[in-house]
Amino acid sequence: MTYTVKGAMQPPAATAVADLAAENQALQGRLAYLLEQAERNHSIMCRHQAFDLEIVGSGTFPELVGTIFRTLPVISELDCVTLSLIDEGADIHTVMLKLGVVFEDFPNLIFVEEMEQLGFDVGPRTAASPVPKPVLGMYDSVRHGSSFPNAPAGMQSIALVPLLRNKRIIGCLNLGSIDPARFTPSMGTDFIEHMASIIAICLENVISNEMLKYIGLTDSLTGVYNRRYIDRRLLEEIARARRQGYPISFMYIDIDHFKRVNDTVGHQGGDEVLREVAGRIKAELRVSDALARFGGEEFVVLLIDADLDSAAFVAERIRAGVAASLIALAPDMQMSVTVSIGVACLKDAAPDADAAKLGHELIAQADASLYQAKESGRNRVVSYR
Repeated sequence: MTYTVKGAMQPPAATAVADLAAENQALQGRLAYLLEQAERNHSIMCRHQAFDLEIVGSGTFPELVGTIFRTLPVISELDCVTLSLIDEGADIHTVMLKLGVVFEDFPNLIFVEEMEQLGFDVGPRTAASPVPKPVLGMYDSVRHGSSFPNAPAGMQSIALVPLLRNKRIIGCLNLGSIDPARFTPSMGTDFIEHMASIIAICLENVISNEMLKYIGLTDSLTGVYNRRYIDRRLLEEIARARRQGYPISFMYIDIDHFKRVNDTVGHQGGDEVLREVAGRIKAELRVSDALARFGGEEFVVLLIDADLDSAAFVAERIRAGVAASLIALAPDMQMSVTVSIGVACLKDAAPDADAAKLGHELIAQADASLYQAKESGRNRVVSYR
């Protein structure tokens, strides 16, 4: 009898060993992947911890938002990060502008008047969910364009993360990626919510501090700067002018016969005159110039990159602007007010000269010129030569 062997069969033990080896190899691959992910997550966590420390240590508004825009896209591997802040009445924007913030440096900083302009639906508030949750999903240029004014080409997915303080929305952190799978509705949001809470705390603290700083440097009656601000600003501008080689000028302005104003219309009417004169002076100045009330009826103006002739020209415009029309104090009461102005200029200062001494001399020169203007008849401009 003859037998034909169609195929050799492996012993059961050999099959089990092969299956075990394959399973072991798969487990090793899975373990290697998990280790790689753990190392990556640890690295991300360390970078974010360093980021948290950096923004917590930010002392000014520009420093804070600059860190967010510079660092967050790198450590989170994002293609776009913007920040929307609720600013009813433009109070934050106005104060930051007066404190010298250059908003052109932060094109991804967005101010909105109302919460509805943040670009996401906050939805109904309930006891179980008293605050809105982040919105994750595909990028839609129509719906999300206002939140990403400089969106990169090919952006696919976004996360809109509300910034909350005491269950109150102060803005929104907007994250964008060209990876369509980066932000999906099914993803957990604990991590980005935690990050947004740290940013919200830092923003509120810095904005509050900047507001207090502004209040401390502002005259409460007229809304212009006070002497404390101009003394500090003058030293800064003298140092900058010497480095960059341009002149700065200083005006000393005094309302003529102001005691007569108070005697005629009372202190409340006098306060209204001060506010109106401050507004008329400010209308003739550039954004880079600084106007301050030195006390009483005296104002000063610091003009950047302006020689004596240019400053005298601006001073004459101010004098004419104040005198041009009557100031209305009541429906049936108007008053004519004039100012006297002294002008001085700092030009070609020695590089090693003391800035405080130069500032004191500049103010004294403008004050001496003001004295001459008042002595020679008032309602005029005198320049220090």
